[in-house]
Amino acid sequence: AGEVQSYVLESLLIRDPETLEWLGLIAKSWKVSDDGLTFTFQLRDDVKFSDGVPLTADDVAFTFDFIQNPAIAAPRDRAVLDKIASVKATGKYEVVFKFKEPYFDSLALAGGIAILPRHFYEPYLNTPEVFNQSKGLLLGSGPYRLADPKGWTPDQGLVELQRNPRYWGPQPSFDRLLWKVIQNDSARLTTFRNGEIDEYGARPREYQTLRDDKDLSARTQHFEYMSPTAGYSYIGWNQMRNGKPTRFADKRVRQAMTYLTDRDRINKEIMLGYAETAVSPFSPRSKQHDVALTPRSFDLDKAKQLLKEAGYADRNKDGVLEDAQGKPFEFELVFFQDSEDTKRVVLFLKDLYARAGVSLIPKPTEWSVMLDLLNKRDFDAITLGWTSGVETDIYQIFHSKQIEGGGDNFVNYKNSELDKLIEQARGTVDETKRMPLWQHAERIMYEDQPYTFLMRRKSLVFIDKRIKNLQITKLGLNLGMVPVEVYVPEGQQKYKQ
Repeated sequence: AGEVQSYVLESLLIRDPETLEWLGLIAKSWKVSDDGLTFTFQLRDDVKFSDGVPLTADDVAFTFDFIQNPAIAAPRDRAVLDKIASVKATGKYEVVFKFKEPYFDSLALAGGIAILPRHFYEPYLNTPEVFNQSKGLLLGSGPYRLADPKGWTPDQGLVELQRNPRYWGPQPSFDRLLWKVIQNDSARLTTFRNGEIDEYGARPREYQTLRDDKDLSARTQHFEYMSPTAGYSYIGWNQMRNGKPTRFADKRVRQAMTYLTDRDRINKEIMLGYAETAVSPFSPRSKQHDVALTPRSFDLDKAKQLLKEAGYADRNKDGVLEDAQGKPFEFELVFFQDSEDTKRVVLFLKDLYARAGVSLIPKPTEWSVMLDLLNKRDFDAITLGWTSGVETDIYQIFHSKQIEGGGDNFVNYKNSELDKLIEQARGTVDETKRMPLWQHAERIMYEDQPYTFLMRRKSLVFIDKRIKNLQITKLGLNLGMVPVEVYVPEGQQKYKQ
């Protein structure tokens, strides 16, 4: 959804993929007050939404107010924007952002909001439940548009964007962009082999086989890289369920689970070396990372000792640990049912954990059900992934204020010292002072293990050779970036009808 929206919605600023500097997009210029709390943007006066209505500063101010409205189901966005006090249109093409306090990423926060057209979204304030339950409402000023901005539904099985004829910028090279929704890994591979899709993100087990396939090599190009903004996968240990602390509320238990998770073998045997073990939310190539921290290695004896200290023992000699009340150490691990690699990791861990007397019960789950379980905090443990950025703000995931109200701290993790460090780091504009704060925060998470951080994966991408001008930038492959730089020469175009 985010990828589709990036072609339709636009922001005031955009990051240069080579220098990582901010460039004007809808904003033609901006200035910052001496105290760093006020950002004034001058907007272009030639931008229209795809339905022909001009984009003005009023739309920017409306976007902020719309997201802040508690009737709108946007808790994640509200958490991200919590540092902003107000957004006001002070002229038809001038908008002013005022921040409550200094914030290290304030320019990115103000400049990166996707601008919503007021005339399209405002009516939903009268019927917020319609907006909250919708799946296909999308109208913006970007180079592409939905043919029917109110009519897309998931049962269509695909998403089609059309070139926006009213686009203010250079017209993009493609008339249409089409996403096919294929949930099953095997079906997705078959569809790619048959030439029915042009881009394919390969699983490690497939990668070498696909590279050695002469027919496939004749019509595709491949790219192998670790994105500078690569996210991480993890197992989240829920510390509170139904109002009561779980076994994972004990730090020693969470540490033991990380010692039991042989990430080196996962990377070697399942990911075939196309991944690196994650230490924390911070990339090992980021200034946020403390280089003295290294991943915990698999240590069965250490795990058993920690579990013993936490009160677990095989009291009835059945091979499974029990707590002091005789309750066996078993838990359900929720995972996305259509990911073959994740399924293999879970089954591998089931066998591994059993060696320590811990019973993992795999719970393959549909995506919509997973989201519901997250929102209700109704799970023992869950494995998922987060994306990352150039600098990662961990407030919405690990700060205790994000437990309630639909925030993303769905494992109910609380650490007051970490809360203070996150708040300090977010409010420290000077990078040389901010990075030690992030590193201190990282050391706390390394000790607490609210997640067992699993891995960061390499991108293993195959793309049809018809598509030209592909490049790897500091933000990753430029396929999917706006403005659209890739194209297909006229003689090689095959979707003309």
